[in-house]
Amino acid sequence: MHLSDYDFDLPAGLIAQAPVVERTASRLMILSGVDSLKTGSFADLAAYLRPGDLLVLNDTRVIPARLLGHKATGGRIEVFLARRLPGVPEIWDCLTRCSKTPKSGQRLLFSGGLEGEVLDGGEPTLRRIRFTAAGDVATALEQVGQMPLPPYIERPATTDDRERYQTVFARNAGALAAPTAGLHFSVEFLQHLQTIGVEVATLTLHVGLGTFLPVRDDDLSRHRMHAEDYVIPSETAAAVNRARQQGRRVIAVGTTVTRTLEAACDPADGTVRPGSGSTDIFIAPGFCFQAVDGLLTNFHLPRSTLLLLVAAFAGRERILAAYARAVRERFRFYSYGDCMLILPSAADPDQVTISG
Repeated sequence: MHLSDYDFDLPAGLIAQAPVVERTASRLMILSGVDSLKTGSFADLAAYLRPGDLLVLNDTRVIPARLLGHKATGGRIEVFLARRLPGVPEIWDCLTRCSKTPKSGQRLLFSGGLEGEVLDGGEPTLRRIRFTAAGDVATALEQVGQMPLPPYIERPATTDDRERYQTVFARNAGALAAPTAGLHFSVEFLQHLQTIGVEVATLTLHVGLGTFLPVRDDDLSRHRMHAEDYVIPSETAAAVNRARQQGRRVIAVGTTVTRTLEAACDPADGTVRPGSGSTDIFIAPGFCFQAVDGLLTNFHLPRSTLLLLVAAFAGRERILAAYARAVRERFRFYSYGDCMLILPSAADPDQVTISG
């Protein structure tokens, strides 16, 4: 299996640079059964969900992880918070971008009185930094930091991004990127789904640096994912296991939910185990899914781990054909773009009305 088999041509103009005005106004592509492919609006999602379906959301909250400042010696520096040391809120392993890699002992100055000191230690590609402030460090980082928009969004982050690059159900801070399939939901639409009998549960997976890193080896067997921390509440694990036992569908909102549930599956009986941990699970074609029956996901980068996961779920040829149609019909791609619902079998056409 080679990465080059998961490439496609994508015009730069289809990469969404900003969200649509209303969260639920994005477009939706529905891929169900063997050869059923339809398009509509995100609001049509309700027509494809059944009473009793379990919708699982990732309630991680994106932190304003991008800091712009300068070294005490004068040179500019960009710091990207990557991972906080457990139990030490003021020390982070960080990516840095500057003319010369900062050395241990160097002071870094940011706005609002926030300062950093480079320490020894950390992963080879990261620098360990201790932050100090006049008041609470976490509060200072929140105030000074910018939202870490993906590199393919070619504009500075704005104050609007602090709300829109965040799901309406975000609760637990720690992500470096949004679980983007969840960005399409409004509070009102989630309430509507529950009134028609859709069950909703949440888990937390803090999206990490790996979401920005490309796959560099064409031989996929050599690719390794970055570990990401997750928490599956006992009530969520119970809801998933109950739905599976009763033959109801488990619909994952996003690749992050999919990876978390599949990583927490007991290989012996397929039940999802509650608790916290970290996962570096790499889902590619050939993977055997045990926990997830349906997937709502955005349109992803060519040659990316996210595209590989979606291809594993729906099949390479089907996904590439769907992506080709999305390009022809000018769907919007990536974080602020449109989305796709992948179901294992076609819904009853007499019960479904799709616009467009």
